[in-house]
Amino acid sequence: MKIHSDHPALKKQKKVKASSIVLFAFLGLYTLIQVYPLIWLFLFSFKNNNEIYSGNAMGIPKVWRFSNYFTVLTSGNVAVYLLNSVIVTGATIIISTILLTTSAYAIVRMHWRWNHLFLTYILLGMMVPLHATLLPLFIVLKNMNLLNSYFSIILPYVAFALPMGIFILVGFLQNIPKELEESACLDGCGIYRIFYYISLPLVRPAIATVAIFTFLSSWNELMFANTFISADKIKTLTVGIMSLSGQQGTQWGPIGAGLVIATVPTLIIYLMFSNQIQKSVIAGAIKG
Repeated sequence: MKIHSDHPALKKQKKVKASSIVLFAFLGLYTLIQVYPLIWLFLFSFKNNNEIYSGNAMGIPKVWRFSNYFTVLTSGNVAVYLLNSVIVTGATIIISTILLTTSAYAIVRMHWRWNHLFLTYILLGMMVPLHATLLPLFIVLKNMNLLNSYFSIILPYVAFALPMGIFILVGFLQNIPKELEESACLDGCGIYRIFYYISLPLVRPAIATVAIFTFLSSWNELMFANTFISADKIKTLTVGIMSLSGQQGTQWGPIGAGLVIATVPTLIIYLMFSNQIQKSVIAGAIKG
């Protein structure tokens, strides 16, 4: 049986193929726009000032100068700054995760006086701009002799991570059926075992999402780190890379290499937890 080209099924198939081609072309162009800055930064890190100023700032390097990475890791002390950023960010994520998970669970599951008022008070922290706290924090940290220490930036990072994290986890915990915890209680589980074995696994996608947000804000933060830390041995990566720009002259190739080193951990963390973020978004969409 011969099917004519004007058959409705063939027309519909051609229409679907045409729309798919347009969609894939748009998505491909959007992906290229998003990925190109990373590609450009990677290529930029292998150039020197002569090549950059001669008009090849956007193209492929004529000479691949791997020495830029060696220079920035040794002479620029980027290895020390990288270690400091890992310590500060890791401590911030661990402390804030412990505090926000326990606080959110106490607000949702424990019936105590003024728990809703306490949640409102915590969420008010989302309305406080970072710049408004700079001077008060500096005075407090100076009086406590905490300037030029890891705690001078870990404590503010944790404080600003709590409101958003508690807000997200409270929303997830409110959608967990209480019957799961009640059945575990009948089986002899205490509140701590219920929290650790029942509630935490169910909100793991939300915890991963909050951890990534905390990582990005702590890893890329500059204002607090630049204000509260002046000692080279405590500087984080953002402040260290900024200090590579000299008054007499700036070597842009090593700075580009330092920016690549600062970007790689962010990409690794996101790739490791991207599935958890997708689960969190899907779960939030279904529950919403």
